[in-house]
Amino acid sequence: MIEIIIENILNLIQSVTNDKKQAEKFFPLVATIFIFVLLANWLGIFPGIGTIGFKENETFVPLFRSVHSDLNMTIALALISVFACQFFGIVACGFLKYVGKFINFKNPITFFVGILELISEIAKLVSFSFRLFGNVFAGEVLLVVMAFLIPFVVPLPFMALELFVGFIQALVFAMLTLVFLKMATVAHEEH
Repeated sequence: MIEIIIENILNLIQSVTNDKKQAEKFFPLVATIFIFVLLANWLGIFPGIGTIGFKENETFVPLFRSVHSDLNMTIALALISVFACQFFGIVACGFLKYVGKFINFKNPITFFVGILELISEIAKLVSFSFRLFGNVFAGEVLLVVMAFLIPFVVPLPFMALELFVGFIQALVFAMLTLVFLKMATVAHEEH
């Protein structure tokens, strides 16, 4: 069963990169991100996660929280993904050629495009981290609200929906990382 999962993930990565060697190079990072995000999202809906805790100064403090309902974790995962893109880009293109995508003084247009490229790298961090955090946090809030309104039966379809959303979030994070890795390893064309 594990071999089937690994083979399917590798085939998916190869279908995006169109290069078996590059797919094998990206596989450990992308597969780890996918499996980590998937399991963290699915474990976050276990009973007791976010509901068992203690009161401190009239504020409820849960003992266990969903991993991705904490912005620190999603930012850390986004940093790993973006830095890996930079690393693979430098290795594939060379340091000077890769940095040339961001800093180029040949003419005002290429300088402006470089500034936009730099801003897009920072925007990746923000979009990666807040997308995952927002979806997981919203799912938790939805489950808590449904559990308080009508417990036992009504939350069940929403829990199934959270399982599906957890899978989609893991797939989106891993695929965006893969696409950004592929884009970073393509040499910047000069016109």
